[in-house]
Amino acid sequence: MYGTILHAAGDVRFEHRPDPAIEQPTDAIVRLVATCVCGSDLWPYRGLSPVTRPRPIGHEYVGIVEQVGDQVVGITPGQFVIGPFFACDNTCPNCRAGFQSACDDVRWYDGCQSELLRVPLADGTLVATPELPADDLIPSLLTLSDVMGTGWHAAVMAGVQPGMTVAVVGDGAVGLCGVLASAQLGASRVIAMSRHEPRQRLATRFGATDIVAERDAAGVARVRELTDGVGADVVLECVGTGEAMLQALSSVRAGGMVGYVGVPHGVEFPVRSMFDRNVGVRGGVAPVRQYLPDLMTDVLARAIEPGLVFDLELPLAQVAEAYAAMDSRRAIKVLLRP
Repeated sequence: MYGTILHAAGDVRFEHRPDPAIEQPTDAIVRLVATCVCGSDLWPYRGLSPVTRPRPIGHEYVGIVEQVGDQVVGITPGQFVIGPFFACDNTCPNCRAGFQSACDDVRWYDGCQSELLRVPLADGTLVATPELPADDLIPSLLTLSDVMGTGWHAAVMAGVQPGMTVAVVGDGAVGLCGVLASAQLGASRVIAMSRHEPRQRLATRFGATDIVAERDAAGVARVRELTDGVGADVVLECVGTGEAMLQALSSVRAGGMVGYVGVPHGVEFPVRSMFDRNVGVRGGVAPVRQYLPDLMTDVLARAIEPGLVFDLELPLAQVAEAYAAMDSRRAIKVLLRP
């Protein structure tokens, strides 16, 4: 098969790789129908996370099951499946508590930006659609592998409730999905913080009631102006930088909560300020497997369309261009078809 290899910062190649094979009786082999580039893939691409050797990359996928191991009982060849960005058994105490990303036997993939993928712990990991989905639903189903579930997790961790005012820091795919999640959970006001017009338009389509283009202190001041000086009831931090976290913490009202899902890079919490204002933070690696079945039902019913975050589609062989487009912000998120 062919797959994507990250050789060094800025150096992504589409290369021949050995076909995956069943290694454990709980494995499945999936032929990918679609995959994509994630904002978190840009951290090593930009050199902000170390790349010490060439390695496969990618963690989002949907596809058709080709083969299963002898102990796989709930997944069968021919099914269309969605997998979270990690593999889990879905039976351990952490999984049963709804935090499958902290599974006692969590596994990571050998690069999902490829033609074929070995999925460990297939019964616990994969979710099959009732039938083969229409092609136009595939982008939205693909978001359930990561970004839609991650945006949803940010909203759940923040405690979004009907009638609340929510501010969302970050206008990438996860932040935009956080806007959609907040609207779906009943927020009466959703403030999207974005300075890019295409992303502002999509945020509005997803349910944003207000757009704040300012950043840092000016952005915080604008949120407070929109909320009569109080601040948002909750804030979703969907970036992962120290600046984004400080903006989120400064934009939330006293007693409010910040739900964070951005992979932390240089984040330090101002604990004394949080203590003084009774502000909390909750979040982490999103257990998207927990949300996947319900979100899949919504997508198949066409109640939500998170696949709109894909504003560029390319053949998988052009994966290097996909990275370049996202790195330069020419695209929000790039869908790749093998």
